[in-house]
This record gives sequence, C-alpha cells and structure tokens, in this order.
Amino acid sequence: MDFFEVLHNRKTTNGPFDPRPVSREHQKMLMEAASRAPSHFNSQPWRFVLLEDKARILEIAEIAGHSMEHLIQAGLFFERYRPYFRFSEAELEARGDGIHFDQLPGPLKPFAKQVMSPTGISIMRSLGVPKMLGKDNKDLVAGSPLILGVMLDKTEYIPGKLSGFYSVFGMGAALENIWLTTHALGMGIQFISTPMEIPESWEKMKSILRVPDNLELMAVYRLGYAKEGNRRPSIDWSSRHRKKLSQYVYRETCETPESDE
Repeated sequence: MDFFEVLHNRKTTNGPFDPRPVSREHQKMLMEAASRAPSHFNSQPWRFVLLEDKARILEIAEIAGHSMEHLIQAGLFFERYRPYFRFSEAELEARGDGIHFDQLPGPLKPFAKQVMSPTGISIMRSLGVPKMLGKDNKDLVAGSPLILGVMLDKTEYIPGKLSGFYSVFGMGAALENIWLTTHALGMGIQFISTPMEIPESWEKMKSILRVPDNLELMAVYRLGYAKEGNRRPSIDWSSRHRKKLSQYVYRETCETPESDE
C-alpha cells in the first residue's frame, strides 16, 4: 500500500471490530513499527502491554462503560470538550477542525446545538442517554480482541523536566507509527479515553494491567481487524476535515501565513 494512501486514510474506528483474534505476526509488526520511532538519544522510553485475555478485557470494558456514563451524567464530557464540537458543515468548512456530530438518536436531533447546555444535559438524562452511551462504550471495548496499554519509563518520564517532554514526544511518534500500521494491515484502533478522566478508574486500569511502580500508564487503546458494513454507534461523529495551510503554516516568520494556492 502506498505510504501517502495510508497517511491520508488513517482514522479512528468508532464502531466494533471483527471478533477474530489479531495474529501474533501482526502484533509483532505493530510493536516493531513503534520501535522505529525517533526518541531522545535513542532512549526508546515507551513500553507496551498487549492484552488478549477475555476476562480482563471485560473488566476494562466495565470500567470504560461506567466512566463514560458518569462523565455524561455529570455533564463533564460536554463541559471539557465543547470547544471541539461542530454541528454544521458550514462551521466545519470555516474552521477545518473539531468533530462533527452527524449521528444522533431521533429525539436528540432537534436539540443538537443545545446538547452542551444545562437544558440539553437534562434532556439527555431524561432520555437515558448517559446509560446508552455507557453501554455502547462498554460493548465496543468488550468486543475488541486486543487491548494495548502504553507506558513510559519513569527514569525518562519526569514531568517538568526536559526528559519528560522528550519522552512524551517520542511516545507520540511511536503511537503514530502503530496507528498507520493498523491501517496498512486492515485493522482499526481507538483510544479508550474515559477511564483516565476519573482518577479511581485509572487506578483500576493500572491494577488490571499490573503496571509496576517504575512505569507510568499513559494511555489504553482497543484494536482489531476492520469490520465491513459497521452499524454506527447511537451517537457518533466524524473528524475528516483538516485546516487549510494558511491556518497553521507560516512563511519565513509567523507574521506571514502560507498561501493556500
């Protein structure tokens, strides 16, 4: 597959995966792709744990579902992420960033733009949306054949120190390598983000993965083979738009935006 085709078609998988296990060969390819990322002084501070045990994946699914339900019920999800929500094609075209809520349950559609307001959150509670989203999230994680825990070596990852910044920079590069490789292998990947927003949930995740004291758990992802004809989740979004060059590139100094020509 052409590299630029992989680059342009990289995406997050919001729906379910094919239930078949990810082959050990492909798991090894993902890890080797990560190892080719740049890191400060070739320190390679990243560490990964690959989880296939169904019982422990179900434990993680429970935590993910409960975390999502709690964040929606309390209104925290919309409070934290409102700057990134887009509700029209016109807004997307103008800004070129954020996520477009183009999939909502029928009863919610008339209130799409009010979804972040106290009234909107109250309506969602009355319609059982927090519980519905929690179940959707739980089911997605539970049906994933592979979970990836991403950690950093604490001898390198020291927040507030340069090595801490360098470590996160290298980890990001390693994850992008993994992300691109999933697409090349016909796989998908999604960040399991909600547990890390609730400290006690994140501690449970560390316990399930048995993260030692010398490592810092930074992120958890679900992976699997792509599934054709996926039914989209009850509430879903797209994020395919990108900014124009003039919105993020400058020429010579930061006073001159790059031309879009």
